[in-house]
Amino acid sequence: MTSPAPSFRLGIGGLVHETNTYATATFGETDRQAFRVLEGERILATQRGVRSCLGGMLAGADEVGAEVVPLWWASAEPSGTIAAAAYETMRGELLAAIERALPLDALALDLHGAGVVEGTADLEADLGRAVRELVGDIPVVVTLDLHGNVSDDMARLFDVMLGYHLYPHTDMWERGHEAVLLLPRLLDGSLRPAAHVEHLPVLLPTSTTDRGFPAFDMNELCARLEEIDGVVDCTVFHGFPFTDVPQVGVHVAVTTDGDPDLARRVGGEVGRWIWQHRERFRTESPTPDQAVRLALAAWDAQLADRPDGEQRPVVVNETSDNPGGGTPGDGTHLLRAMIEGGATASAFGTMFDPEVVAAAHTAGVGQTIEVSLGGKHDSLHGEPLRAAAYVKSLTDGRFVLTALAVGARVGLGRTARLQVGGIDVIVAERRTQTFDPEVFLLHGIDVRRCRVVGVKSSNHFRAGFAPLAAEIITADAPGLTTNRVEVFSHARATRPLWPTDPAATYEPGATLT
Repeated sequence: MTSPAPSFRLGIGGLVHETNTYATATFGETDRQAFRVLEGERILATQRGVRSCLGGMLAGADEVGAEVVPLWWASAEPSGTIAAAAYETMRGELLAAIERALPLDALALDLHGAGVVEGTADLEADLGRAVRELVGDIPVVVTLDLHGNVSDDMARLFDVMLGYHLYPHTDMWERGHEAVLLLPRLLDGSLRPAAHVEHLPVLLPTSTTDRGFPAFDMNELCARLEEIDGVVDCTVFHGFPFTDVPQVGVHVAVTTDGDPDLARRVGGEVGRWIWQHRERFRTESPTPDQAVRLALAAWDAQLADRPDGEQRPVVVNETSDNPGGGTPGDGTHLLRAMIEGGATASAFGTMFDPEVVAAAHTAGVGQTIEVSLGGKHDSLHGEPLRAAAYVKSLTDGRFVLTALAVGARVGLGRTARLQVGGIDVIVAERRTQTFDPEVFLLHGIDVRRCRVVGVKSSNHFRAGFAPLAAEIITADAPGLTTNRVEVFSHARATRPLWPTDPAATYEPGATLT
């Protein structure tokens, strides 16, 4: 028995970058070499079975019987503004891959929503225009990060925009899968998408959608509104406050089946809820010193409550130096506080410092080396930490994620486990936030046996660490991803922004001008 012929030809690709324009002074512009590129069959080989957007798209294509044409996809760690020449090269590579694949019946693109190029404030809209000129009016669906600064141009260029609902982004696969499942209806005309983007003059700090936080309640409202007949999707894009572009802010993207008025009404209802509850999203986090004291007290409280029971680690996340938001990843504020606060029998990860990794690999396991750890990029995130470090273990930095983008292979370059002041510190050649405990296990560390675990991350770490932690404490300090979003100047914004300007106002349906 033969398999049925594919119902349509689907091109899959994308370009993903979260741009922190304030990081440009620290890193310089982001060049082509910063991007990991997958072309053609490499997309299939690396993404099938992975809980990523591409993995979800591929699974959806299998379900609807589409013939997948893998195109070109690239992604880089969040960093400074993309150099114009680098973007022009990458845009050309994606367009060339699409052109070679023509004719296509539909496109599914994995994008971000907060991409900024030198001279181009809206990467996704610019790319969308170029794609439209090439493919015409075939259906183009895109997945986007919920930290996108979503524009009206994007809504006009793409048939459907599906953003993640969750932070940590544990629903990437679901959004890619859903995007492709919509394509048969787009192709046969039974779905006529009408989109509206509601723009709010609000700068949100990085806000988890976990239960007990305001963004959870916000998502519950969106889910209820999606039950209305004709509403295809309702997503709140938290926006990316760490970039200076005209469209910065919070955006509610609503797609309906042929009913633009309904899309506007739903967007306005969510917008009003966010504006009325905006104060709930503001957070006052302890400094690293305060956070370490709180963490040790929480550990001691466990001992008092369960002297014969199992203690669980207290996790402290350094939100202000989150490489996942474009920071250097070598800040020393929290690690210094852990050492000076006596948080022994604890662990910290990961510190980005290729020089120290090289010294550790040269010396070898079992040796003690003098290090100047971290603080290599700027003084904002802390001065270098000078100390004697014992080299406990060395690795190639390769492991597989188990909590976020499950199944994705990670390569941090060479790494080292150093023992400094009674704390196990993971140091890597490549910059990344700490997603789950696997990077510690790679070095022989069971975080469940630690008193305190310090991680560089704003919220993604929760997917892997929340089930293990007795308590999570967020430490904030000076940094390029501090929760104090009002410290960033948004000179290019089109309107006053709250909380930078407490007098900012919001009217549902307002446009960005």
